[in-house]
Amino acid sequence: MIQNMQKPDVLVVGAGAAGLMAAGTAASRGLTVWLAEKNAAPGKKLGITGKGRCNLTNDCIIPLFLENVPTNPRFLYGALNRFSPADTKAFFEGLGVPLKTERGRRVFPQSDKASDIVDALTNWVTQTGVYTIRGSAERLLTRAGHAAGVQMSDGRRIEAEQVILCCGGASYSSTGSNGSGYRIAAEAGHTILPLKPSLVPLTCAGEECRDMMGLSLRNVSCTFYDNVRKKEVHREFGEMLFTHFGVSGPIILSASAHLREMSVGRYRMDIDLKPALSLEKLDARLLRDISAHPARAFSNALTDLLPHKLIPVVVQRSGIPAFTKCGEITREQRHDLIHLLKAFSFTITGSRPLEEAIVTSGGVSTKEVDPRTMQSKKIPGLYFAGEILDVDGYTGGYNLQIAFSTGRVAGENVQGTYAPES
Repeated sequence: MIQNMQKPDVLVVGAGAAGLMAAGTAASRGLTVWLAEKNAAPGKKLGITGKGRCNLTNDCIIPLFLENVPTNPRFLYGALNRFSPADTKAFFEGLGVPLKTERGRRVFPQSDKASDIVDALTNWVTQTGVYTIRGSAERLLTRAGHAAGVQMSDGRRIEAEQVILCCGGASYSSTGSNGSGYRIAAEAGHTILPLKPSLVPLTCAGEECRDMMGLSLRNVSCTFYDNVRKKEVHREFGEMLFTHFGVSGPIILSASAHLREMSVGRYRMDIDLKPALSLEKLDARLLRDISAHPARAFSNALTDLLPHKLIPVVVQRSGIPAFTKCGEITREQRHDLIHLLKAFSFTITGSRPLEEAIVTSGGVSTKEVDPRTMQSKKIPGLYFAGEILDVDGYTGGYNLQIAFSTGRVAGENVQGTYAPES
């Protein structure tokens, strides 16, 4: 039941991480807040982040945080100072969610359940008095150039003193992030920077990845090179996965955010299959394996060194006939093989579609939004927060922190007088 049938002070569109934070923050200030959400329950995308574990922030200082935001980092300086990673940790622990910090300063709930974060946020929002309405926003309502509410897709007109758009991006549309917020903002006169996938699997040339489909490599090092600028772009250690189209997995998703000028053949990926072994140590290991069985076929001598699915591709690339006896392998052939294992290369042809990306790069131009308040510079009373903005970070909790910080600032600054109808 709506306790106050009059128009609310604030209407928040989108009950994701940014929207929940914005709504609860505004309501905590004593404002009447309505929260419009198209899904049956709030926080749907939040509930699947981090493979269901929810990497909610990165436990680092602000300068280091900004180094991990490739798109418009300066825009976030004020918001992060107002609501930092440390503040996010304190906020959720204050809501009764114990946290832990893992490798790379990534912060998770101790339970490893994203649902604990979603439940804590939604309970907090309810306790602050936010009223949730079900439906999808269609367009922004204005009066005298001032935001005045939204019209819903079912025809309802919901008027409000202020509007905060937290509609998310255009990836994982099944969670409600279908890009509708960009259309609403564009129709209201805002510039939308081109949308591109970020934190997304990559496609590779050839059929070798398909041949190794399902193979997961742990503890490998991947280095990405820009073939045009002839320089290293990114290097990371961890886990990756071969798929029917190319490569995926944590270090691939992370690397994709660094490949900003994607075109077929622009980037190359070198995988160090044995990063713990120097060239000399790997040579000694390989020499020991082939010397122990001089009559064994070369392809059978690699079973202790490499995963089964990897061996046929390595053998083919090595140029050494598969049935060559180990005792017949020359020193030069062995050294070439060692370099192959330390730089197992693939040509990147592109990325998977935006729908499969974790984060959308692009969105509402930050030049048209006040970074101190998140209010539109074009339409008074209209605010933005979260992924709808043209700001995105690398993997590691940065994007959720951006959502929390911008949502917090928007919720703290919604105010003003409803404009008379013109």
